Amino acid sequence: MKNIAKFIDHTNINKKATVKDIKKTCDEAKKYEFRSVCVNPEWAKLVKKELDGTDIKIVVLIDPPMGLSSRQTRLKACRKAKRDGADELDIVMNIVNLKYEKYSDVLIDLKDVCKVLSTKVIIGTGFLTDDEIKKASEIVKKAGAICVKTATDKDPLEHRELKEKAGHLKIMKKGAPGLLIKASGKIKTFKDARMMIKAGANIIGTSNGIEIIKGIK
Repeated sequence: MKNIAKFIDHTNINKKATVKDIKKTCDEAKKYEFRSVCVNPEWAKLVKKELDGTDIKIVVLIDPPMGLSSRQTRLKACRKAKRDGADELDIVMNIVNLKYEKYSDVLIDLKDVCKVLSTKVIIGTGFLTDDEIKKASEIVKKAGAICVKTATDKDPLEHRELKEKAGHLKIMKKGAPGLLIKASGKIKTFKDARMMIKAGANIIGTSNGIEIIKGIK
């Protein structure tokens, strides 16, 4: 699995990140040829500049950790991310609405977002039952997203064992056939990443991309 770098969304969503930190993340992505750089919205323009001339994607995280902003606020953030140079959005599904079975609201919100840009939807698996993971994945597919994603690193319930996360990926794949699957949270080593890929992940979201690459034997 020597091409594992192409699975990795190299992530820096640290709220205390500086210009120097983000530039370092971009330099690492170029050195190791990662799939993308994933950052908070305020860094999109800088990342666009730093990655100019490469085929590394720019991914912007929207509305963590539970997707609770209003529809208009979310749309505004997505449109700005596109103007600032984003290639993809990683947006959090409104997890509270999903939990309260307001499926139509969740779907309408995501459909609007998916019209803006290629969208990966974070369903917050740490908050959900297996049945809710399946339902959330089905909604993501109906919305027109390109990918369903487990969680953000800031998900307060994303403390489960990786074997359980692997099980979640299989549920997601069945609920959203044909969509990409992104695993994130606690994926720190090559062994971790390989487990997620074997379970069905097409993309790995991690801030430990270099450690993963160095762990290849």
